[in-house]
Amino acid sequence: MKREEFMVEVCANGVESCLAAQEGGADRVELCAGIPEGGTTPSYGEIKVARRVLTTTRLHVIIRPRGGDFLYSDLEVERMAADIAVCRDLGVDGVVFGCLNADGTLDMEKNRYLMECSHGMSVTLHRAFDRAADPVQTLEDAISLGFNRILTSGQHPKAIEGVELLARLNRQAAGRIILMAGSGVTEQNIREIHEQTGLHEFHFSGRESFASAMQYVNPNLYMGRPGANEAALDYTTARRVRDTIAQLLD
Repeated sequence: MKREEFMVEVCANGVESCLAAQEGGADRVELCAGIPEGGTTPSYGEIKVARRVLTTTRLHVIIRPRGGDFLYSDLEVERMAADIAVCRDLGVDGVVFGCLNADGTLDMEKNRYLMECSHGMSVTLHRAFDRAADPVQTLEDAISLGFNRILTSGQHPKAIEGVELLARLNRQAAGRIILMAGSGVTEQNIREIHEQTGLHEFHFSGRESFASAMQYVNPNLYMGRPGANEAALDYTTARRVRDTIAQLLD
């Protein structure tokens, strides 16, 4: 493909990763906190600084008040609406969210309300789609609500494992909504995912681990999950973004 024929979105876990994504040639970033939880809403400060430094790359922000499921209370939706208002005030280009009912259907009422709050911004239905009971119907519901795109792994842990469903959904969408492949997309498989699905938008992190500069670490204490490597910091690198994009170029 030619570069203008596809779009790359980088899942950025902070401003540093946003800058690397921009340097590497990404079209968009999805700014997230709480990566081990699948992504949660970043702080006001993170969004504000990201908006300042991203001059050629579009900024989308995940609106997800917590990890876990996508069954949200009215209070949680109120917070999501407030976060969308913050994103609007800061000049964010798009937001990313999704609400489900307990039976795995798309919550039309809550999503419609958040769509109204997001008017004028690009809106992506995130991988709540991959937790939906009926992906065929959920695709139609997402279209009726006015979502611009769906981020999905084809209801598998990794997009490369979900290529069969991704291809079927792409045919069903027939240009009415964009499908973006995400989860486990790397330099090694992005070309295969494109060839097997026909998708033209891709979402990946392109992160590498870097040793912390801390000289002393208390071996008896974890700040998060026990056993996690808290002596390393993970950031997107421009090199990995460039290398992944290169795999799609003819």
